[in-house]
Amino acid sequence: MTTKTVGANSLKEGSYLNMDGAPCRIVSIQISRPGKHGHAKMRIEGVGIVDERKRVIVLPAHDNIEVPIIDKKTAQVLSVAGNMANVMDMETYETFDLAVPEEMRDSIVAGSSVLYWHVMEYKIMKQVKGGE
Repeated sequence: MTTKTVGANSLKEGSYLNMDGAPCRIVSIQISRPGKHGHAKMRIEGVGIVDERKRVIVLPAHDNIEVPIIDKKTAQVLSVAGNMANVMDMETYETFDLAVPEEMRDSIVAGSSVLYWHVMEYKIMKQVKGGE
């Protein structure tokens, strides 16, 4: 299980949620409060963590919504080839490939440690922790 269910009215800007099957960071929340017997509606704008696409959903404020569980882990870089890095998880010793973000290409070298997020089925490199 990589998601949990929370009430939509407990979401805040900067938190994360599952929009159209993709993990997204919430950019803005707008709440409309209609008349006497209506229900409040929420318009939530999010940006995808993996693909950087903007997504918008509208739902009642009393609905439940899925929120991704983010595991923050450390890995050691074994080798770098182009924009991909072969890394080894420091806890499980599992090896896998991660895409290197454009802004981190100069600082990723073999032997350095990186912080990566495991979100749903995606693994995303976030920052360099330092050289060994």
